Amino acid sequence: MRLLFSILSILFLSKVCIGQEKYTIKATLLDQQNKTININGKAEIEETNLFVNIASNTLNLLIEKGNYTIKITAEEYVQIRMPISVVDRNIDLGTIYLQKDITLEKTDNLITLTEVTLAEEENSTVTSGLLQATKDVFLNRAAFDFGQAFFRVRGYDSKFSNVLINGMVMNNLTDGRPQWNNWGGLNDATRNQEFTYGLQPAKYNFGGILGTTNINTQPSKMRPGKRVSFSASNRTYAGRLMTSYTIPTNKKGITYSISASRRWAKQGYLEGTLYDAFSLFGALEYKLNKNNTLLATAMLASNRRGRSSAVTEEVFLLKGRKYNPYWGTQNGNIRNSRERKIAQPIFMFNHLYKKGNIKLNTGISYTFGPHEKSRLGYYNAPNPDATYYRYLPSFYINSSIGANFESAQTARESFIQNSQINWKNIYSANTAYEDKKAAYVFYNDFAEEKTVTFNTTANIKLNNHFSLDAGIMLKNLNSHNYAKIEDLLGAEYHLDIDTFSNTNNDANGNTNKKENDIFNYNYSIPANNLNAFTQIKATYKKWYASLSTNINTINYQREGLFKNERYPETSIGKSKKINFSAINTKGAFTYKITGRHWVNGQFAFISRPPTIQNTFINPRENNNIVADIDNQQIKTADVNYFIRLPKLTGRISTFYTLFNNETDVNFFFVESGIGSDFVQEVVTNINKKHTGLEIGLEYQLSSAVKVTGVAAIANYTYNNNPNVSINFDTTNSFEDAINLEGYSNLGESNIKGYKLAQGPQKAFAFGIEYRDPKYWWISGSANFMGNNYANISTITRTQSFYLDPDTGQPFPDATKENVTKLLAQKKMDDFYLLNLVGGKSWIIKGNYVSVFASVNNVFNTVFKTGGYEQSRNGNYGQMAQDNLSTTPSFGTKYWYGYGRTYFLNLAISF
Repeated sequence: MRLLFSILSILFLSKVCIGQEKYTIKATLLDQQNKTININGKAEIEETNLFVNIASNTLNLLIEKGNYTIKITAEEYVQIRMPISVVDRNIDLGTIYLQKDITLEKTDNLITLTEVTLAEEENSTVTSGLLQATKDVFLNRAAFDFGQAFFRVRGYDSKFSNVLINGMVMNNLTDGRPQWNNWGGLNDATRNQEFTYGLQPAKYNFGGILGTTNINTQPSKMRPGKRVSFSASNRTYAGRLMTSYTIPTNKKGITYSISASRRWAKQGYLEGTLYDAFSLFGALEYKLNKNNTLLATAMLASNRRGRSSAVTEEVFLLKGRKYNPYWGTQNGNIRNSRERKIAQPIFMFNHLYKKGNIKLNTGISYTFGPHEKSRLGYYNAPNPDATYYRYLPSFYINSSIGANFESAQTARESFIQNSQINWKNIYSANTAYEDKKAAYVFYNDFAEEKTVTFNTTANIKLNNHFSLDAGIMLKNLNSHNYAKIEDLLGAEYHLDIDTFSNTNNDANGNTNKKENDIFNYNYSIPANNLNAFTQIKATYKKWYASLSTNINTINYQREGLFKNERYPETSIGKSKKINFSAINTKGAFTYKITGRHWVNGQFAFISRPPTIQNTFINPRENNNIVADIDNQQIKTADVNYFIRLPKLTGRISTFYTLFNNETDVNFFFVESGIGSDFVQEVVTNINKKHTGLEIGLEYQLSSAVKVTGVAAIANYTYNNNPNVSINFDTTNSFEDAINLEGYSNLGESNIKGYKLAQGPQKAFAFGIEYRDPKYWWISGSANFMGNNYANISTITRTQSFYLDPDTGQPFPDATKENVTKLLAQKKMDDFYLLNLVGGKSWIIKGNYVSVFASVNNVFNTVFKTGGYEQSRNGNYGQMAQDNLSTTPSFGTKYWYGYGRTYFLNLAISF
């Protein structure tokens, strides 16, 4: 018996030993074009959680027997996936040649697409820029192809994404969105990015439900050498020159990187949209010892550009999609009345500590500078906007006294000939008064911001299975907001009095304002934010999971610097301090069915404080705060299936998100059922629902050809009937319907089931790519986008819409059927787009040269990217009258996508 037991023990131990025996996989990595380049990267066994860093062109990996897929990735190189079979001996893969991934130049192309959305009005948001660091098939297509139609991933606003630089959050406290302009034009310096999609755990932050991007500016992580590139385009800018230089780390542990760019255009794709920008970057890294590194970063991106406007279909039919009403010629030069200028430098200092299984990143940053938006104001003078409704043919067609087709034809001809701002007439009007009082004033709305951020993050590997991430951020913002006269346009002074109510905007100051004087409004808002998170991650062979918690507190306070006669008590001085706090949780679980198939589920419960712009009702004039304002509540979950076969890779995901208790503040002139005025509309308790399916698949037909298929099928709707209140400033036209504070509660807005204006809710794409062994490539994608809806007006869906303002009684013909037909939501036409991209690279005298070119919307398709209903017609009778013809004066306004555009880039690295 003892002998038998001994034999069995020996056999068992032998089996265990054999099972634990590991074999070596070796390989040498070389640049296919330039064999002297030092390649560093990572090799990963997809079937396990095993990976090893590649240093100095050498791969050395230990692994047990089995069949695996090894994935080799190196920055700026095409990823390689190869099957291997480990039997009973070590494997030498010999020399593996990596090909430079010149498709990385698509990132520059993506930046120009992001610039397009930034050039639009404030209600257009950017999500495509967030996705430039990902290799996910679906997200790549969403960014590079769907992005030109303002497609939003899962219908989320960009404020639900977090963008960090060196671990510090760059989202603005005013609106919650990442400030992409602050590092625009610094593509080379910000190329090193780590992206975490959706609810997956991020190392440096609790993250947003859309995702988290961390930009790393360490020069030691950048490719050493010089790079110069020149780009030409017909999108937002015509030309761009960019250069960068990074030195390798010297013996003293010092390395640095510098970069600069210049972008310009007399006008972009749209008429009158000038572009004038320059950017500077510098980073200095000092490795004190093997554990401690210091990093100093400075960047400035100054950007000035002419803005464009959404237009009604009437205006589009008369002038086309390139038309922009905001500009006119002055002395033979284009002058845009709506320019935007941003120049907010960022200074940042980080201390990085690494020892054993502990990493610490502690940093402080300071951002300051103005965000300016120019405007042409008019006072007791005709509206200078050529698209003003009284100047258009529809004004005479939709008249309540009957259509006048002769006057409409005259207006049509006049508009076609005189469809821009007439600067000469404006100067003439400003010199017409004997005392030279301004009828028109060119001024800037300023937001001068100073933001200090302190952040520290720890990443700790507890053992082979568990790791811990934790961090705390303190952010202080002081935002000074005011209007300043830039040009009196030939006049000598401006009378700073509200023309509707004849009240003084600055009761304690001089009424007669000169150039460079602050006028109209003047206030500041300080804000303080404390944000802390902890995150535990567990990793095993078949599964891994994470659980994250977050504490977020923030407070705001307005301080009025002007005494406004309309609000003598609440306009000047400090408001009460308003505080918000929230505790948030998210989790993720992934199970590997096999090494090639795995599933993932994620969830989050988030309480999100309202932003500054949705907390104060009318901060330009008073301290009033939205009544009973509270946190927005978000519940979200998704399930994902991943496949990684030798030729087929991809992801299928489904998601469900509820946004509850959202607040929205809007400003407009309305002629409602209870009167007419310029109002602030406060919409509270808004609930929204986002559901959908994402599919992204990639198939390698051969070593040179691959195809991709992508689909997004979603449904974004209002999920309840929110409450609408209005606040007014100037007249007493609401006297019978309001309380003494100028406030009227209009009750519920019947919008449940209406579609959200979050870009196309249906999108499909098919792409094919060919890579030639002689270092050139070309790809094309056919894209379909549909189910895109214009943003609805909430005030027109309240009971006040039924009331006749003259009688206070419902309109006799305002039946439910007629109102439903009149208020039917506008769905934009579905459309197809074909995009082509390609490039080639060479090694010339040891220097790497690449050319990248793209053509978007090859067939010059006309399509709408977004729009919004005007709220001017706030009662049934007026809207019904305006819609008697096919061209209502106050119809939905739309933005139109660019036609055929190109982007060409030449880059030299040496």
